[in-house]
Amino acid sequence: MELQEIEVFIEKDGRVRIEVRGIQGGRCLEVTKALEAALGGQIESREMTPEASAGVADAAQDWEQVKAG
Repeated sequence: MELQEIEVFIEKDGRVRIEVRGIQGGRCLEVTKALEAALGGQIESREMTPEASAGVADAAQDWEQVKAG
């Protein structure tokens, strides 16, 4: 199993940044949901990594293969 990491950075101005590695696709949003809520739930911005996008593309490709039979 690939290493999965969540790293939390607290900036000098009080803003919090969460970085997720080792989790593909939208699962990273599920994994960080409780942490985001515990930190106040106010999301200023969200940037998806290539790793997250790759998981989404893989899932779409898998779905196309299933549909093709």
